Amino acid sequence: MVDFKFIPQIEILSAEDGPRRRHWSDADKIKVVEESHRGHRQVSATARRHGICRSLLTVWRRQYRDGELANASAPAFVPVKMAPDIDAQSPQRPTPDVQLEILLRNGRRLLVPASVDPDALAKLLPILEGK
Repeated sequence: MVDFKFIPQIEILSAEDGPRRRHWSDADKIKVVEESHRGHRQVSATARRHGICRSLLTVWRRQYRDGELANASAPAFVPVKMAPDIDAQSPQRPTPDVQLEILLRNGRRLLVPASVDPDALAKLLPILEGK
C-alpha cells in the first residue's frame, strides 16, 4: 500500500538568523593591512585569521597604498617654520649636499635638494601623489 499523504517539512530561514555583513572602520582596516605587510606570504594567512576573503584584503592594501584609508594617527597639517627674511643683495643658497625628505600621503618618500625651485616642486607633488 502506498502512502500519498507525505507532507515534507519546510524550514523557513530569515535574514535575521544568518550572519550580517560586517562593517570595518578605517582604523581596523589599517591594523589588518599593516599586519599583512609583516613577514613573508602573510596576505592569505592574515585574511583567514580575520575571517575575510583574500581579495577584500587586497582591495584594502591598494586603498592603503593609495592613501584612501583615513589614518587617524597621520597628521593632517605639518608645522612649518619660516626663515627670517634674507637681505636681497646677498642671497644665500643652501649648500648642494643638503636634502629635504618629503613623506607623501601614499607612503612614498621624496628626496630633493634644498635648492629646488618651490614652484617646480608644487607642480611635481600632485603628480607623485597620483592626484
